[in-house]
Amino acid sequence: MMKRSFVLAALLMFGVFAPAVQAADTTIPAGVFVARQAGDQQLARDFLIGAKVHNADNKIIGDIEDLILDELNTVEGVIIGVGGVLGLGEKRIGVRYTALQIEVRDGKQVVVLKEATKNVLKALKPFERARPPKSYFDRAMEKAKELASKTSDTTSDAYKKAKEKVGPAYEQAKEKAGAAYQAAKEKVKETVDKAKEATQ
Repeated sequence: MMKRSFVLAALLMFGVFAPAVQAADTTIPAGVFVARQAGDQQLARDFLIGAKVHNADNKIIGDIEDLILDELNTVEGVIIGVGGVLGLGEKRIGVRYTALQIEVRDGKQVVVLKEATKNVLKALKPFERARPPKSYFDRAMEKAKELASKTSDTTSDAYKKAKEKVGPAYEQAKEKAGAAYQAAKEKVKETVDKAKEATQ
């Protein structure tokens, strides 16, 4: 029984951490998913989010922290953190995406905002949000729900697969254990009967 529990636990753990395997009968909807990046496409994390922004004098004035999207999820602008030291006293400003230029300098792709002079950056008011940002608690709760949902789905699938694989082996082991127990029981009875006869 203990061995069976261990095997099931091991299979469940493997199922939780193993990558999801596409079932043979699963039909992937057309026009929904993207298999690979096209040659003319960029990934925001590769060149935009977190990128250092340079001014016309090639000095770094800040870094891109977020994107501003419209109702169609088109990028309209970016949020740049400027000023401050190690994030302290930093001001976040909004910049239209069309104002940014992507240039190659010294063999590297860089983001340039030519209008970002020291005086302009100082005069700008911080970017105002329409809605307050999510708190750390809210984000943590969302992440916990996401992980619970993923784990529940994966564990359920893994349990079914493990049950299918372990089921026949368990039944065979159960039958063998039952037969061994019966044989041992008969042997003990036989030994007890002999012992009784010897003492009479």
